[in-house]
Amino acid sequence: MDKQLFRNIMKSYDYPLIIAIWMLAIFGLIMVYSSSMVAAVTRFGVASDYFFQKQKMWLIISAFCFLFTMIVPYKIWAGKKMVQAIFFISPILLIAVAFLGHTANNATSWFRLGFFSIQPAELVKLGLIVYLSAVFANKQKRLAEPVRGQLFPIYYTLWICFLIAIQPDFGTAMIVLFIASCIILSSGLSFRLLWKQLLFFILMASLAAPAILPFVWSKIFSKERMSRIYGFLDPFKYFDDAGFQLVNSYLAIGLGGLKGLGLGQSIQKYGYLPESHTDFIIAVIAEELGLFGVAFVLLLLAFIVLRGFWIARKCNDAFGSLLSIGISSMIGIQTFINVGGATGLIPITGVPLPLVSYGGSALVLFMTSLGVLTNISMFVKYEAQYKHKTKVDVDEKKPLKRGLTF
Repeated sequence: MDKQLFRNIMKSYDYPLIIAIWMLAIFGLIMVYSSSMVAAVTRFGVASDYFFQKQKMWLIISAFCFLFTMIVPYKIWAGKKMVQAIFFISPILLIAVAFLGHTANNATSWFRLGFFSIQPAELVKLGLIVYLSAVFANKQKRLAEPVRGQLFPIYYTLWICFLIAIQPDFGTAMIVLFIASCIILSSGLSFRLLWKQLLFFILMASLAAPAILPFVWSKIFSKERMSRIYGFLDPFKYFDDAGFQLVNSYLAIGLGGLKGLGLGQSIQKYGYLPESHTDFIIAVIAEELGLFGVAFVLLLLAFIVLRGFWIARKCNDAFGSLLSIGISSMIGIQTFINVGGATGLIPITGVPLPLVSYGGSALVLFMTSLGVLTNISMFVKYEAQYKHKTKVDVDEKKPLKRGLTF
């Protein structure tokens, strides 16, 4: 590679974005240790740094994934063979986990591989973002026309959400649906066609409901799921049961105040918040580091999300733009659902806080996705500053290959 070209590429990387990502990831590693050290010993009977060591290992793996996707040109993910592989492998993984997966917390959502647990739904989440971005980018010239065949990606999305929901994992299914909706609404698809199809779905659902509801009623309105609703509506009334974690989350946030009790000084992590290092890590952050600690996390996450939307707006390539929207939406939606659950704004759904909560599959997903976003940002900046000054055309602006119309 030409030395000048290499320098220009290095100068084009979005270093504020990279710094924000790694500040959050390292901060998350510290908070995983602080929030899990008591539970590791008293609840799981392992060393106090058990979850810290596992998260550190996953962060190292995630670092390689981040560097790989940050360096590899993002357009490679729009290749026909790549999109076809994603299209077929995603549902196969979700179906396989139903038969071969490990059950935890009443959901069969993980593959156990020795000491590792992998959640296919997290990998499928990124795969669906790539698939929808590639398909709708390929259809750009025809999206304004109300052609019925354009709706197949929506049917595919609903199929993926259904496979995740029956694990059952309604929280992840809802997140996937929201992310897909952001991409679809940003793609330029005919609103006239979308409204017609929405009315069609409502009509078909109404007709099919009497036949389907008897089989799914027990899963949708299970005792555990309904208890979460009761705990959300009146946590203090159900303090000894469904409202236990939410009330203690309130106490943790209240105890922290403005400055917090100090790093490692949380009281609520002593058995009062069973998911202190996963779903409720923001409550421990609030208790130990106060409002300043929470603001630090949320401002960094907000910066990443808004930066992603800015990259999408500046990107001249439809695939890169939609991919940026999908990745940014994923971070923003999951942050809202996690923090909303911990603060009682919405029912608890059991999803991790991006880059901060304990969880290997989620961390790999977020770091891989943000590596792609960083690569898109690099191409946007390179094109704006150096493209017309060099003989090497990094972004050839060739249209995406036809045929990505599953």
